[in-house]
Amino acid sequence: MAVSESATETVAAGPPPATTGFIGWMRRNLFSGIWNTLLTLVAAYLLFVIIPPVASWLFIDAVWSEAPPETCKAAHGACWAFIREKHRVIFFGRYPFFEHWRPLLGMGLLITMVMASCFRRFWRPWIALVWAGGLGAFFLVMWGGAIPISYRTAAIAAAAVALVIGLRQSNGGMRSLMLWLALLFAALILAGGAVIRVLDAVVKELFGVDDALAPLAGVWFEIPTGLSFVPTSLWGGLPLTLLLSILGIMVAFPLAILLALGRRSKLPLIRMFCVGYIELIRGVPLISLLFVGSFLLPLFLPRGVEIADLARAQVAIIGFSAAYLAEVIRGGLQAIPRGQYEAADALGLSYWQKMAKIVLPQAIVLVIPPIVNTFIGLFKDTSLVSIVSLTDLLLSTKDMAIGDVNWRAFYAEGYTFIALIYFVFCFFMSKYSQYLERQFETGRRKRR
Repeated sequence: MAVSESATETVAAGPPPATTGFIGWMRRNLFSGIWNTLLTLVAAYLLFVIIPPVASWLFIDAVWSEAPPETCKAAHGACWAFIREKHRVIFFGRYPFFEHWRPLLGMGLLITMVMASCFRRFWRPWIALVWAGGLGAFFLVMWGGAIPISYRTAAIAAAAVALVIGLRQSNGGMRSLMLWLALLFAALILAGGAVIRVLDAVVKELFGVDDALAPLAGVWFEIPTGLSFVPTSLWGGLPLTLLLSILGIMVAFPLAILLALGRRSKLPLIRMFCVGYIELIRGVPLISLLFVGSFLLPLFLPRGVEIADLARAQVAIIGFSAAYLAEVIRGGLQAIPRGQYEAADALGLSYWQKMAKIVLPQAIVLVIPPIVNTFIGLFKDTSLVSIVSLTDLLLSTKDMAIGDVNWRAFYAEGYTFIALIYFVFCFFMSKYSQYLERQFETGRRKRR
């Protein structure tokens, strides 16, 4: 009886304290062997040497309150008074100073839409309409002026409405009719003024009236917004960086899906086009595409036709990111077992139903980390648009804040500040990707 009680007490005692808790974690991870212990001691020494002076420069000896440059130069720490003085220029670039509430509102719209889209319960088809309305509001606030309503604007709206109605129709005949209407309106958009000129010639032949439809080629009417017009050449700072990255991600992702599917297509022409595009774009740096779009493309445009620098840079970023994302998604498609394709074929699903409902959801879940890594790279690569004279967050800090001769000595504080901004956004994307991985991996871990 005494032996059994002693055994019971021994079992209930649990593992030794040195193998659990914080001490046990240190023994396993920091002091598990001779080399591990030496590396831990060296790292601790480096931290002891580096952290105190850095913390002293950043916080203890820093100038936090408003102060002139002379006071900061006499101090031994960082001059955060420089950020207090120049933060509006850093955030909004060359945008008119007394209109800074407009880019602030536009930036709030973009961030709000991104945050709302992060919740899975909002992943519904209507979120596309929310994004369309949000982006429209962003451009309305940033541009201002009057909204021109022309035949091209009406055709774009009509094509979008017909496409949405057609996709939501269960009746096959009505769906085909609405899709054909959307295609017709899209053709009118692409044809541009050529259609107007042809119709104008027909009216002249039938009724003898010159330039009867000429007003249609221009503006029908304008809706005033009550805001002063600000051209895209004056946009800059953080709103421009967010616009380039968010719009680039939104457009590049579906385009990358089509390119990945096209590269695996059985149709030789489609496959050759997708392979050629992906390999060509991936074979050149982004900065070369920006140079081509900003300096060479205008040379090939017809006289009188101009495309804004912002639009050309945005197209270059979208095309570049789509090529890299296409290869990431293609890797996910190749990782799907062949049985998934065969099961979809056995159910009688069409190609697009098979891809949209079975293959693509699984493939995208498998490659969430590299997809988000590409998004993070895209967000940081927007700083390259400064090469083509677009005042992004980096250039607004370099030329407009640090360019002030009175504050030029505090460049380290300026670059540290924008590095923190980039880190916050990239860290958010990284943590959100980990959250998505945990959400979508739950079922697989249970099966294991």
